[in-house]
Amino acid sequence: MPVSCWPPARCERPARFLPFPQSGYNGGRMDGNNRAPAARLTVKHTLKGRPMRVLLVNPKSKLPIDTRTSPSLGLAYLAAVSERRGDEVRVHDGDVEDRPVEEVAREFRPHLIGITANTTQVMSAWREAARLKAVLGDVPIVIGGPHPTVLPHESAARPEIDIVVRGEGEATWEELSERIEKGADLAGVRGITYRRPDGTIVDEPDRPALDLSTLPRPAYHYFKMDRYTNLQPTVDHVEGYSFPIMTSRGCPYRCSYCSQIMERRWRMRTPEDVVDEWEWLVREMGAAEIGVLDDSFNIDRKRVLRICDLIIERNLQHVPWIMINGIRANLADEELLGKMRQAGCIRTAFGVESGNQHILDTIIHKQLTLDQVRRAFAAAKKVGMETIGFFIIGMPGETEETMDDTIRFACELDPLVANFSIATPFPGTELYDIVKARGRILAETWDDFVFFEGKARFELPDLPAELVERKWREAYRRFYLRPHRIARTLMRKQTWLQLPRTLRMAWRTVVTGAL
Repeated sequence: MPVSCWPPARCERPARFLPFPQSGYNGGRMDGNNRAPAARLTVKHTLKGRPMRVLLVNPKSKLPIDTRTSPSLGLAYLAAVSERRGDEVRVHDGDVEDRPVEEVAREFRPHLIGITANTTQVMSAWREAARLKAVLGDVPIVIGGPHPTVLPHESAARPEIDIVVRGEGEATWEELSERIEKGADLAGVRGITYRRPDGTIVDEPDRPALDLSTLPRPAYHYFKMDRYTNLQPTVDHVEGYSFPIMTSRGCPYRCSYCSQIMERRWRMRTPEDVVDEWEWLVREMGAAEIGVLDDSFNIDRKRVLRICDLIIERNLQHVPWIMINGIRANLADEELLGKMRQAGCIRTAFGVESGNQHILDTIIHKQLTLDQVRRAFAAAKKVGMETIGFFIIGMPGETEETMDDTIRFACELDPLVANFSIATPFPGTELYDIVKARGRILAETWDDFVFFEGKARFELPDLPAELVERKWREAYRRFYLRPHRIARTLMRKQTWLQLPRTLRMAWRTVVTGAL
């Protein structure tokens, strides 16, 4: 994701009811009465004609056991934007780096710092920003990403943060860098939230949606590529580099568990632009695997078919590719999936979410039927494509019976991987609003807003946390401990290539029910 991701639907301030610990540094008040002073946002006097030094930071994530680590595509785009400006760039990815970020900053002495953060990263981002402030003093620190986009004032009120970038980050980052480099005023920079010298917080207007054709190639040469896993390490063993790619942004649907940070707008890159980058990844970057990161890859059927045709025409189909976030089951059929398979796609995911049609229609608003899901899975298997199913346990309105429906449906579909998540009320979602109105959030800090640990993060009067957690554990056991599933797993070559990882995942997920 870019350092900031897309216009927010609204701004709420859950810190009013979430008791965040101070973690040894001044967390700042959230009542608006004790604003931190604004930093001096200028580096003009220190450059004297030299390139501006920019440090881009991906805070350490709270990752599930044996999960993938991959380079941040958003930071790779921002690094490319800074490089195009002539800046000297350094990227620090906390998930793979051995050294603390403040040690790197002390050596690099950046003039500008950008930090990305989703909800589960944001407190880590604040902690790293505080350490960087302690080392670097007045160097401007900018934060963006999904969480600051939805709750910009929450970060802008903190003394360690100078500017919040809302929305897509690339164009805003470029303009912001120029203003800071020149020592110019920040007023009028679209897509930012910042503090004035008197401590008041200013929201500049949203930035218009970006023309995706203007994006530079992601600057992966700033990342330590040999430290990342392949894209789905619990399933594959890939020798070589794995790269993500973005072919479109946004989603026209409105699922209740998903933040509406793109206002239901879907934008695409042209097939030619996409495959030009695809070829660059294969021919020049040495990609051994490519993962499509789109939220809604197959909205435009003709575009997908054209992308696949171009991949085949340029003889790139020998490099396997996968759909990381999945595709819409109602827009997938045998022809489309067959063409994707011919072009090298070995695996796709489908967001199934629930095996109960009432929950899909009235709670999740998925605009999807169970029969459409059945047909999509059958078509994928027919053309020789492996499948992953994403399922959610514990949405509002659920009962033990509806959760059983989901488990049974997962077993019926029988994908290669069934990923069961506990419903988590992220800010900016309808689910979050429902929980605030009708129940209580059990998570104490944003660090706890993870959906892969088997812990319920909210509770409603008719949906106790204990029931949800029990059904989540039951889902994994009922799906993976079927005799034919065990045999299927043992027969896969990848199981034996990654036997230690397989055994750890089996023990923590299926046996103990805790990742």
